[in-house]
Amino acid sequence: MKSAFISLGFTIVLAAAFAPGRALRAQLGGATGVSTHLVVTVEARHGKDVPVIHREDVMAYQHKESAKVTDWLPLQGDHAGLDFFVLLDDASSTSLGSQLEDLRQFILGQPATTSIGVGYMRNGTVDIVQNITTDHAAAAKSLRLPFGSAGALASPYISLVDLIKRWPESAVRREILMVSDGIDRYGDGGPADPYVDSAVETAQKAGVIVFTIYASGVGHWGHSFWRMNWGQNYLAQVADETGGESYFLGLGTPVSFSPYLDDLSHRLNQQYLLTFLAKPQNKAGLQPVKLRTEVPNAELVSADRVWVPAAM
Repeated sequence: MKSAFISLGFTIVLAAAFAPGRALRAQLGGATGVSTHLVVTVEARHGKDVPVIHREDVMAYQHKESAKVTDWLPLQGDHAGLDFFVLLDDASSTSLGSQLEDLRQFILGQPATTSIGVGYMRNGTVDIVQNITTDHAAAAKSLRLPFGSAGALASPYISLVDLIKRWPESAVRREILMVSDGIDRYGDGGPADPYVDSAVETAQKAGVIVFTIYASGVGHWGHSFWRMNWGQNYLAQVADETGGESYFLGLGTPVSFSPYLDDLSHRLNQQYLLTFLAKPQNKAGLQPVKLRTEVPNAELVSADRVWVPAAM
């Protein structure tokens, strides 16, 4: 199993926003608060025409209290750097092979500013078959059929945590596409799953956005309506709470991933780096954040919590 990563950095501004240890990612801003960063996707409420958003159009709230927005940087041009991981579940049915070409074309179609890695979730860890690279052809070539086996520690959420913890912080934003049935075969199922909650918390702490696509799994649980329903709920929870999007069509693997991947590419091109002054608490931790804009037909999508260091 490979565990090394190669990251592509672009600007000192982004390095300050995404650097390790939170000291740069959330810098003390004196008595006015803590300078905190969050990647935000702007989407259209109706249609596909996404409005242009300026800093003065964005309002941030922490614990229902207004927080001052200090910067709003479009992640385009010199700031378009992205480390992106395609993460597939080895518990998926081998019928996923029909969608591998869609994933290859998605990888090949990404801009040169995007570095891509590929990994497979199995036994609570991730088999990295391609480290983060700007060689999109190599990343596309590394895709293979899933093993079609759930494994002994078959929780895709434990695997997701494993990847994020082994993924060095970068000078650019980090995002993941997770393809799975979402079923936690290591957990008990139901509305509260500690492994799902742990995956959300880990991603939020690291500032990693997770997108998900539902694909049918193997075994008895893979065709259990109750399990499949909760699997989709878990995938939607991870995506929604980290600022991503969840894609599914009924309880089967979609005939084509292309519409989802086209939408995902569109969202990656509509992202901004928001900087606002957060109010620190006595202990460092994740704090709730809500964003608003009054620009017509625009919606701001982000993680619903952000890491804020303790008050000094």
